[in-house]
Amino acid sequence: MSKRDDLIAKYAADLKDKCGVNPDMDLLTKVTVGLGPSIYNADSSTVSGSDDKELATVKNNYLIKKLGLSDNADLDKAIDSVMDLYGRSNRSKYRAVVYYLLCVHFKKSSIY
Repeated sequence: MSKRDDLIAKYAADLKDKCGVNPDMDLLTKVTVGLGPSIYNADSSTVSGSDDKELATVKNNYLIKKLGLSDNADLDKAIDSVMDLYGRSNRSKYRAVVYYLLCVHFKKSSIY
């Protein structure tokens, strides 16, 4: 298996074990591929749930620019609920998992 396949398997395990979600592997693969080389970098492959600047980046670059959503309070609520679902105490929140959960939350899988 390639390194990307290994990471996708790790993300799927996180979704099942930490979030209680049975992932759509096709969508998870597309979200992961969409992240490009950032998944291989230790810093950019994760999201800090306690860093407001990081969460603003998720909101602006992913929800607004990529998914085409308009900026409103629902975006912040969705990010907050994903952080709760993933576990606030979990220090390694993979960006691909966060993006997958947000994509499913807003029913935007058609973007991929």
